[in-house]
Amino acid sequence: MILILIDYLKNSWQFAFPSVLTYYSTRMLLAAITSLLLCLFLGPFFIKKLYELKIGQTIRKEECPLLGKLHEKKQNTPTMGGILILTSMLISLFLWMDLTHIFTLILLVTTLFLGLIGGRDDYLKLKYKNTKGMSAKHKLFFQLLLSSLIASYFIFPSFAQSIEVNGWFPPPIIKESISFKANLPSSGLAKEKKIDLNGKEYISRIYFPFFKEPVLVLKGASLFFAFFFIFFVITGASNATNLTDGLDGLAAGCLILIASCLAVIAFVCNHTQIAAYLNILYIEGSGEIAIYLSALVGACLGFLWYNGHPAQVFMGDTGSLTLGGIIGVCAVLLRKEFLLGLVGGVLVAEALSVIIQVASFRLCNKKRVFLCTPIHHHFEYLGWPETKVVLRFWIIGLLLAIIGLASIKFQ
Repeated sequence: MILILIDYLKNSWQFAFPSVLTYYSTRMLLAAITSLLLCLFLGPFFIKKLYELKIGQTIRKEECPLLGKLHEKKQNTPTMGGILILTSMLISLFLWMDLTHIFTLILLVTTLFLGLIGGRDDYLKLKYKNTKGMSAKHKLFFQLLLSSLIASYFIFPSFAQSIEVNGWFPPPIIKESISFKANLPSSGLAKEKKIDLNGKEYISRIYFPFFKEPVLVLKGASLFFAFFFIFFVITGASNATNLTDGLDGLAAGCLILIASCLAVIAFVCNHTQIAAYLNILYIEGSGEIAIYLSALVGACLGFLWYNGHPAQVFMGDTGSLTLGGIIGVCAVLLRKEFLLGLVGGVLVAEALSVIIQVASFRLCNKKRVFLCTPIHHHFEYLGWPETKVVLRFWIIGLLLAIIGLASIKFQ
């Protein structure tokens, strides 16, 4: 919105507006500050409203008696705080992002689509106390639908062309650095040049941390594997974040670290010289992704003010499913899916612990590997205080984020 206003004032009124507001770095900072302040100032009013509506967290003590005893004080704490986070992020999106860019549209649709799914899930849990919300099949279906739409946009040019209207939402420009030997006899040095990638070539490349070249390039019929890979990344990130949201501040803190790392990568991918220097894809407009991730960081920081132990509000599935999905979509758009697995190692561990526990219980005569899952509850069962579990998981998350950023340099 700000960019449209600046353009209008400049062309219609010859008003000299500070160009600094058009810089990606400036808009990243302003988006983070906007969402942070919105969360901080709207938080008390929002929490009060949740109490009035009696939208409180239910602790199912019959499933895990010990866990129910440990978390007994959380009973009736307001949930669906994700609405506050997403509202702050969307306001930042409309204020500071380029509303004509395709990445803005994709992130807007992702937020609204997954927000509705998470909201529906929370609503069912609150209305029918003995249910677990939407069935897994229903959630997977809608997540598959979103993933298919994103994959189709890049794989099918006709679909991408149908999105572009009056110059809005044109396909992004992507360039890949390749090494070549100079033709001059005296020069044995390898040089770099950039080649343009269309949407299909862009989405077909699978990159791995610490490796410059793509580890896999999908062609022909194998390109449809991209559908399933994108679905796996977005759904996995969404559900893993949902599983991580079990202790005060745990999910919010981890998301701050992951989003910060991806925001830095999105920012440098938007700079031709830096992208060439770091041997990564140049993705024109990826700065818009960086702006939205900055808004996510700011919103989660503001939410953490009220979600830190002892929590005054929980984000619920409205927040966790949506924020995890946004992180997954950003990783797909940046072609950093495996890097997300690295910097989001805490989320991966949470999801794997549940998978291992279920598999062990079903296949090994009801034997359990962990005392309780997701794995943060296992450490609670061992006697760790909740605050210590959260803090140590944050430290691990910070270490993984640093390694993830280092992998961009060491390739």
